Amino acid sequence: MMRPEDVLRSALAQLRANLLRSFFTLLGIIVSVGFLVAVVAIITGMNAYVKENIADAMVGMNTFQVRRSPISIGLFDDETLRRTQRWPKVDEADVAAVRAALPDAQAIALVSGWPTPLEDIVWRNRSIGDALVFGVTPEYQTVQDYRFEKGRPMSEIDLRERRDVIVIGPDIAEKLFEDLDPIGQSVRMAGRRFEVIGVTGSKGRVLGQSFDSFVLIPITSFESLYGRRATTNVSVKMSTAESVAPAMQRAEEAMRVARRLRPGEENNFSLSTSDALVDFWRQLTQVLFAVIPAVVGIGIVVGGIVIMNIMLMSVSERTHEIGIRKALGATRADVRRQFMTESIMLAITGGALGVFGGWLLALLIAAVSPLPARVTAWSVALALVLGAGVGVLFGVYPASRAARLDPIAAMRAE
Repeated sequence: MMRPEDVLRSALAQLRANLLRSFFTLLGIIVSVGFLVAVVAIITGMNAYVKENIADAMVGMNTFQVRRSPISIGLFDDETLRRTQRWPKVDEADVAAVRAALPDAQAIALVSGWPTPLEDIVWRNRSIGDALVFGVTPEYQTVQDYRFEKGRPMSEIDLRERRDVIVIGPDIAEKLFEDLDPIGQSVRMAGRRFEVIGVTGSKGRVLGQSFDSFVLIPITSFESLYGRRATTNVSVKMSTAESVAPAMQRAEEAMRVARRLRPGEENNFSLSTSDALVDFWRQLTQVLFAVIPAVVGIGIVVGGIVIMNIMLMSVSERTHEIGIRKALGATRADVRRQFMTESIMLAITGGALGVFGGWLLALLIAAVSPLPARVTAWSVALALVLGAGVGVLFGVYPASRAARLDPIAAMRAE
């Protein structure tokens, strides 16, 4: 009976003796496993990044929103989309109801404009295309924790008097005015002139997307330009993240009363937090995770078939060797174990090379693009298990065929 270390040593010797053939044999597994590790690393990194950066930057951990429809509406459920399109738009009456229910809130604002409209902002002979325009009440500046580098925030007087004033992000200020002080300058937008009253501090960029390329105008002026939007929502900022959940419950009760909804009747509005944005992103990545197994599976099966064919070829080439081993006392189990070990070693080697290649690819993508990447232990373990599984599954037949060879007939083979 061959010792396990002898079986392993023989399998490694066969790999070294046929390096080029082994590499091309494993190419399908290497590519498939590398793809798996790289894609999982990017998706995992994106999930963590969204949770740690984007959600907090866009919504805030101690804030929530009262919206007409959920963030993820219509992504997978057309029926829900059609139903929510019949819900009333959010307006000033909803702000009043939420404000009455939440006297302890730090700020409650009405905001409109996302994801549209996009406008050209023009100053003299310079312009910025597709600037993101928000119509807001002054409290929105508190909800978003805007600091002001220049000028002043929007005020209640600006809102009540429907003044054509504008607060701009630092990217807008830099591109339009360069080193010139923008305060007091007049810009054109949607056919009207607006006076620049303030420039916010920078919030930076996330995944290459700037959070500083926006303009704020009083929602009264906004609605006179664009009308009341279906995307208008109430943004609420609480003092702590822990106070958000009970505040949302009170806001929900106030909205139901204000909209005269009977007990058991479905809400005709939605409430969302930064967790909703994270959940929305996870729904998107689940689609990718559903596609990955199919792509990887095809590559793994092709790679396994190649391994089986190569092992059958190896059995044919080494028929004389098998006959000698059996004549010297090797049992069927010894021969079967030897060829199974070679098959498994081939597949595991392919899995390990695929893991290394996928890790390098993920690092490269993270280096040349804004996409983050995090190689996870479970994806590496899965890749190696897949490799070993392919070796076992597609090595059974060649190993069994080698074990069944008659030693006398095998020794006569050339």
